[in-house]
Amino acid sequence: MPAATKEELILKVEQAIDSIRPYLEADGGNITVDEISDDMIAHVRLHGACSSCSMSTMTLRAGVAEAIRHAVPEIKGVVAVNMPENAI
Repeated sequence: MPAATKEELILKVEQAIDSIRPYLEADGGNITVDEISDDMIAHVRLHGACSSCSMSTMTLRAGVAEAIRHAVPEIKGVVAVNMPENAI
């Protein structure tokens, strides 16, 4: 089976995020995928309340990264591009 293209991986990551998006939106936030790097890191961007929330590191680690890794095992890590210290 051929490896997934970047576009296919982004779609899979978006679908994984969709599974937790209602929880993010309920708190006034959201998340989008910027890119998947060659080293299989998902670069995401936090929006709204998520971008300034003191719990965003926990959300990124326990919610977003886990959902992505579970659905898309090819992804090796998740980085919030607007919070570079939060690489997971």
